[in-house]
Order: sequence, then C-alpha cells, then structure tokens
Amino acid sequence: MRLVVQRVTEANCKVDNSITGSINTGYMVLVGIGVNDDERIVEKMAEKLSKLRIFSDENDKINLSIHDVGGKILSISQFTLYADCAKGNRPSFTNALGGEKANELYQHFNECLRKLDLKVEEGIFGADMKISLVNDGPVTIILDSEDLW
Repeated sequence: MRLVVQRVTEANCKVDNSITGSINTGYMVLVGIGVNDDERIVEKMAEKLSKLRIFSDENDKINLSIHDVGGKILSISQFTLYADCAKGNRPSFTNALGGEKANELYQHFNECLRKLDLKVEEGIFGADMKISLVNDGPVTIILDSEDLW
C-alpha cells in the first residue's frame, strides 16, 4: 500500500463538476492499493497515518499530529501510485490491485481512519476526479507499507 500525504490548508475533489469531498486543515491523501495488500496492511497504514506528526507546533517544529490540530482527511484512490516505468515510456500498472477488491480495501482504509476518530471525506473510486489543494509548507510525505515493516 502506498500513500502520498500532503499537508493542506484546503482540498477538494470534484466529479462531474460536483464536490464529493472537501476539507480545510488536514491531509489530502492519495491511496494506492497493491496486489499484495490485505486488511492487515490497510489497518496498519491507517494507524501509521493517524499518528504521523507533520504539523508545526508553537516553536515551528514539525511535531503535531492531525489529531492535535483537529484536521480532516481527503482520501483519494489512486492506482497510478503503482506505475512501473522501468521498461519503456508507457507505465505498467500490473502491481496495482484493481476492481472490487481494491475498492473494498480502499473503503476499509477510510473506515479504519474513522474508527481512529478522524473525519474523512472521499473521492469516488474509479471516477475521473479533479483534485484541488493548497499544500501547506509544502509538506509531502510518502508512506509505503513495504518500507515500514
């Protein structure tokens, strides 16, 4: 599982010119589900994200979690995080989990975050989404389950 976490002051997702999710302070998270991912990995990644400390404290040190600042999450499914460009110029996505199983794990991830007392807005799985955000800092962190355990 791969997450691209951007600390934002605002972010939203539009599908067919309608807003499906919108937040102010928090994280805009691109969520990639790989072929080897399962519920256990998804749960661990949700916990890791909830404890991540990338907000500035009163001394301007990156030291606070999303809980500490009362932030929200805009979660966007993003299979292209598993693009493999090693051969040729056209990416391969064979390492990305597709279809219903990917959607189930994506939804499970969002529910895990909610169970960790986070407010989560979403895009629409598989839709053509237009994402707008203001990256704060900018701060962008990449979490990959293969690097964490």
